[in-house]
This record gives sequence, structure tokens and C-alpha cells, in this order.
Amino acid sequence: MRRPLALMAATALVAAPALAEDLTVVGSWSGLPLHKQFEAPFWSETLPEASGGSINVNLTTHNQMNLGVGDVFRLLGDGVYDVAMTVADYAVADAPELEGLDVPLLALSADEARAMVDAARPMVADIFRTRFNSHVLAIAPYPPQVVFCNAEVADLDGLQGLKVRASGRMTAKFLEALGAEGVNVNFAEVPGALQKGVVDCAVTGAGSGYSAGWWEVSTHLLAIPLGGWDSVVTAINVDKWNSLSAETRDLIQSHVASGFEDPAWAVAQDALVNDIACLTGNGECPAGEARSMTLVEVSQADFDKARSILVNEVLPAWAERAGAEWTERWNASVGETVGVRISAE
Repeated sequence: MRRPLALMAATALVAAPALAEDLTVVGSWSGLPLHKQFEAPFWSETLPEASGGSINVNLTTHNQMNLGVGDVFRLLGDGVYDVAMTVADYAVADAPELEGLDVPLLALSADEARAMVDAARPMVADIFRTRFNSHVLAIAPYPPQVVFCNAEVADLDGLQGLKVRASGRMTAKFLEALGAEGVNVNFAEVPGALQKGVVDCAVTGAGSGYSAGWWEVSTHLLAIPLGGWDSVVTAINVDKWNSLSAETRDLIQSHVASGFEDPAWAVAQDALVNDIACLTGNGECPAGEARSMTLVEVSQADFDKARSILVNEVLPAWAERAGAEWTERWNASVGETVGVRISAE
């Protein structure tokens, strides 16, 4: 006896394998530890394996594509690719309110930095949805952004009058308030700029500077987090996100937290200590050969001065750029977490 055609068709549909989802993913700087140790393994191996083969990933990075760093999230919103990750500060020309995610000197440990990020996350999610047509999946850290100088510097006052490459707009404003000249130089161009005297100093993560060879063209390391933790946002185009099944969205969201974001945060604090040891030779270097930069210790007076400038000058100036609504949201989230309130003028 023949089964009805409708029943046969339904049985065939149940038996057929689900179509695989293809994701085009653009990672952050390919040569830096965050990508090599966490991003690449997660997108290339962890997520496809967790999906049982139902998610295929085509991974590249923005520098391999020769993208301008300010274009990464803009193109993501346009649907040029599905997922992208890069430093939030690279996108502040389009979203000045995003500067509030990574404020210098408010977090001196990885735990404090993550508390700031978690407090800011709802605000960041709204920024990415409205500015970049994107859904935030994760926020991971680079190590704290310290100062590499190809000049003799003994303390914070020693930056006065020097040309310093900043890691973001708020850092540039902060350096200017200190009496330095903030200079915009692409990360990949910094070694040449230091060597040729285009800049005297440059701000980046200690591990990033070690991996990129900045120790070859700089002599002094000022280990004060003048550039915050350079938070890297991972986001997916909203239209792509909405096209996925609920099960696929849950799979991605849960695994990006456990397989990428949490591990990146877990090593952040030790990474700073190890990276400084690798750059200066003060301690054991697990990453390779230790270098011999001069470590400039930061005094409490330096820190107090920097913090005062941040709270009284830099943050109020950002509030003017971001507007009253975002300032109040920052006060009620990040500000409460770190004990700082920006006063409205």
C-alpha cells in the first residue's frame, strides 16, 4: 500500500540535513595575540565544531583586507560581511558616544576593566544597533594601553611637549591636557614614525608593542594605562542575525561568551605582567626573548595628577561631544561602577 504523497514528502523533509549557515568574519589585527590566541581558533575551529558542521566560517582580518580601521563597522552595517571585530575607538568618528566604553585610568586591573565593560554593555549594544545596524556579540580586551617612548622620560611630566601617538580620541584629548601633542598614526606605521621622529612616543598594549617590535625603535616604557584597555567589540550584522534560527543565535551567543570572550578576559591581567617583563627584562618572559627597555615606574603623584585631569577636563569634554542623554547613561552605568560622575554644565 502506497503512503500518501504528502506523508512521503514530510518524511523526506525531516530526514534531510539542515542547510549550513555561511558566515564571513573579519577579525582584528592578524599579528596580535588576541586574534592569534582567541579570535582565529574560535571562529575557525570552536564554533564550527560546536555547530556540528552547520556553521561554516570564512575568516580574514581587516588588515589582510587592507580596510581602513574606521570602515570596519560601517561596512559591517552595510552587509559587506556578516561579523566583524575591532577596537571600539576606531569607530568613534561615527559614534562619539562610544568613547565612553574605554576610558583611561578608571580600571587598573582586568577585573575592574571587565566590570566597566559589563556596565557599559547595554549602552554599547544600543550604539551598535542604531549606528552600525549590528548586534553586539562580545567585548574583549587588549592589555592596558601603555606608553612606548623613543626619548628619555622619567615621569608623567616628561611627556609635556612630546609628540605622542594616541590609541583613541579620548586618549588624544587626555595627552593634550597633559601638555603633549596627540598625533594620529596607524598602528602598523608606528615603528617607522618612532624611528624617523614623526612621534616621540606611542600608546598601545604592552603585548601588542612586543609582538609588533616597537621595542626596536623605543627605549622607555611608561607603564601607566593612559589608553584604557582598548576594548575590541565583536558584532554581527543585524539583518544576518535576524535571518538565523533561534537555535543558531543561541549557539553563537553562548559559545562566543564561553569560547572567546571569557578566555580572553581570563588571561588579561597576567598578560600585562608578562608583557612588561618581555619588554624590559624585569621578570620571566614566557612569549620569547626578553628585551631591555627602561621601565619608568609611575608614582602615586603621577597617577593622582592624571586622574584629576581625566575627571575634571577630559570626561566633561567628552560629555559635550556625546550629548546629555549618553552622559546620563554613562553616569548610571560605568560611572556608578567606577565611582565617577560627570557633572552636567
